[in-house]
Parts: sequence; C-alpha cells; structure tokens
Amino acid sequence: MQSKERAADLIVVGGAIHTSDGANPSSQAFAARDGRFAYVGSTAGAMAMRGPKTQILDAAGRTVLPGLIDAHVHLTRLGLTLLEVDLREARCDEEAVARVAAFARGARDEWILGNGWDQNRWLGGAFPTHGALSAAIPDRPAALSRVDGHAVWANATAMERAGVSAATADPPGGRIVRDARGFPTGVLVDAAQDLIYAKVPPPTHERLVAATRAAIARCNRWGVTAVSEPGAADAVLHAHAEVIARGQYSIRNHVMLYDDAGLDAHFARGITDGAHDGRLWIRAVKMFADGALGSRGAALLEPYADDAGNLGLVVTPRERLESVTARALRAGFQPCIHAIGDRANRIVLDVYEALLPARARAGDVRPRIEHAQVLDPQDLPRLARLGVIASVQAVHHASDAPWAPLRLGSRRMLGAYAWRRLLDAGAVVANGSDAPVEPVDTPRSFHAAVAADPQRRMTRREALAAMTSQAAYANFQDGVAGSIAPGKYADFVIMDRDWMAIPLDEIPQTNVVATYFGGRLVYRWEGSSS
Repeated sequence: MQSKERAADLIVVGGAIHTSDGANPSSQAFAARDGRFAYVGSTAGAMAMRGPKTQILDAAGRTVLPGLIDAHVHLTRLGLTLLEVDLREARCDEEAVARVAAFARGARDEWILGNGWDQNRWLGGAFPTHGALSAAIPDRPAALSRVDGHAVWANATAMERAGVSAATADPPGGRIVRDARGFPTGVLVDAAQDLIYAKVPPPTHERLVAATRAAIARCNRWGVTAVSEPGAADAVLHAHAEVIARGQYSIRNHVMLYDDAGLDAHFARGITDGAHDGRLWIRAVKMFADGALGSRGAALLEPYADDAGNLGLVVTPRERLESVTARALRAGFQPCIHAIGDRANRIVLDVYEALLPARARAGDVRPRIEHAQVLDPQDLPRLARLGVIASVQAVHHASDAPWAPLRLGSRRMLGAYAWRRLLDAGAVVANGSDAPVEPVDTPRSFHAAVAADPQRRMTRREALAAMTSQAAYANFQDGVAGSIAPGKYADFVIMDRDWMAIPLDEIPQTNVVATYFGGRLVYRWEGSSS
C-alpha cells in the first residue's frame, strides 16, 4: 500500500478499458487522485495505490471509455429546446400543429416557441404553411424552428408583429418563402428568420441558467463530459458563470463566440484556456458561410438537383469572413466557420489559404470547418494540407440519407459526408451531434460513423478517436482530456457493451451505465445494478 499522501481516491478495475491513448490503447485498470488520472496500466499497479479511503470501482466486465467529447453541440440552445414544444417526431404538419396547440394550452409565455420539425419526413416534403398554425394559435405569436435551426415556421400573429408582408423584401442571406401570389407562407429561411426572432423576448438569465443545467445533465446522461459550443452570446456566458459558481457545471466547454458587437472586447481580454479547473475555454469564433441542406440554403457550386436555378445562400459575404478571420488570428483565437455546401466550403478554404500563417499548419491555430458536409472532390485534400479540422456530424448522414441524393445528385454525393476520404488524406476529423438538431445520443453517433458505406465509413478506432482524442485536439483540450492517460482529468464513462467488439447492429442499443467527471459520479443509469 502506498503512503496516505500517495493513495488514490478512486481505482477502476475489472472492465475492458479503451483509453484512446495511442501510446497505451488499452489497460487493465487505472487510478485517479485529485480529479485526474494518476496511473493507467496493470491491475497490480493500480491497486498498489490503494489507501484506507480509496474507492474501488469494479467495472464487472463492462466497457470503460474516456469521457466522450461532442465536437459540435449547441449546449445552451439544447437546454432551451428542452423547455419548448418538441416537434421532432411529428409525422406531418397537422400533427405538428396539434402538438403546438396542446403545448400552448399549458404555456404562460407570450410567445409559443418550438423546434424540431422537418418537412423532409412528411409526405411530399413541402414546407408547411401558416394557415393551420394561425387557426390553432390565433391570439399569440408562434415561432417554430426547423430541426437544423435554419428556417422558422411562424403564424400570422408572429408575422404581423415582425411586419412581414408581401411587400417585405428578402434580406441578404435569407429568403421569405412565398405563395403564387407573393404572400409569405409562414416559413422564413436563414437570415430571414431574424425578422421574426428579433421580436421574440430574449430568455431571462434564470431561464438560461435552467437551460444550461438541463443541457449538461442531458450530455452527462450520454457519457459526454466535454463539448464545443458553437456560438455563445455574453448573456449565455453569464449563465454559465453562475452554474459554475454553483458547482453544477460537469462539462468542459470549448465556447465559440458569435461574430457580434462584443467580439472586439473579447479579443482585447484575450483567450480563456481551461478556466475553473478545466471547465471553460473561450478562444474561438463562430461564423456562417451558408445555410443548411435540408432547407436548400446550403451554398452549392451548381443548382440543387431537385430545385433548378437554386444555388443556396451565402449568408456571410466572403469579405466579412476574411475580416473576422484575420482579426481572430491576430488575437490568437481559433476561426470556426459553418460550411455545408461545396461552394461554401470552397469559399472557407480559400479564406483560410489566404490568411493562415505557416504556424497554423503546425497546430497553433487549429482552424475548423463546422460540418464540412459537401465538398467538391478537388477540395477534399486541401483540409489536410492547410491543417483545417473537419468538425463533422456522422449522424447527419444517417438522417439525411433518404433525401440528400435527391438534393445533390449522384455525382455530387461522392464528396458528401466523405469522412473516409478526409481521413485518408490526413485531415483531423472530430465528430459531434449538432444537438439539438440531432439527439446527443452517443451510441447513435458512433454507429453512424462505423456503419456507413465504405466511401464514408470510419474504423471503430477512428470513430472513437473522433469522439475523444481528435475532438479534444479540435477543442484545444488535448492536454487535459480526450484519453485515459496520467495527468489528464479523470473523465470516463462505463458502457454495458463494447463498441470495439460487438456486432454493428447492437451499437445503438448501448446503455451508458455511469459517467464520471473529474473522478466524480455525475450520472448513473437507473437500469444499472451497480
């Protein structure tokens, strides 16, 4: 037994431990002390650190992984959606309206807010119109966000509040969907959404605090102990600060700031790197190059295969992307640009190629493309060459598969969701959920990465790395998280199935048995007997 000063707080034995540490990919046991891994190796070596107060955790043949990292989750927005009407499972617009009406009967808020509708899952695939929604909710404004957050479905009262009429012009980077007579149908795409949401009262501080706590609990339930939050305003950061002060922030958050009026003040203050015992990083900026594929707002080099003449939307002019990226680089901040269509991805790669210093390619800046969903084949090798991280969401391929080929056509699909080709070219690929666009559901994300067709499929070890060590690198957290290794925070998850060994079709049924953050239990599955 070690001396009392050297004794571990926690020792884990008896499971299949996959460390995501390239130098030591598996181990028999590990020990944690003061919230960090102190030893990783043999059972005898770990038990040598046992003291009179050491907790011994027997994984009992289950699987232990590093705390999982979601490289792209809208953390606070996820929490807010948990407080709104959920339309994700609505099978048609009539069912969506019925859910909204039922929610409104018990809601006291002035605005009725919802999220998750997806017309691609409905018969015919057409956007909804406001008629039935306006009839069901005639006296209060209603604004319902599409599943990807790139379109809003509004009722007549909401459009009246926003002054949206047949005379309203489409704003730059946005589109008001209209009927044959030119009247707004109730759906507004990308930048046009701002016309509606500018009238929605911002969430109170108390609501943001509640949303943050709810989102963290949801992440921990799926074994997620670190995230990258793409886009956070100062009000969100204030809410995070309160949750941290309360000791309820069991997540390591790599925050991306919005490109807004407060950005220069953050640049002047400089980066925040692992503050509050490794809970908060503020050293990145989120920008948007285009919209989303599902709402035909992704910017394409050639028109949509199912919408002739539509090239999608460039929501931020290239000049603005260049200006903000240049300012971010001067301040030492990481540029992270949303790009889904092949035209948008080319614009972003051109911006990076023009502005990135040579040191960026050695990993000092770690520029990212959020989504990197559709790439022209000639652009695929550029990410590795420039040192640009592909922050992808493998689960989008599974969700989009029924309709994406109709949008893109077979030739363009060759460069879509092309994680295999990105990895083979040497690019860093980090995987996330894009929650609340998709559920946090980590087994589903892992399964989507390893069960895709050969053109896209990751190996199991690559997929685990994309959700641990590679995601940590993308978040500047690789020195403290992303693997079970001495000196790193003792974040780990216990699963009831071994992702490295079980049949593919069993992966989505995996249960997260327990999640530990800094050596402390933050989630336990109710179905677990341990």
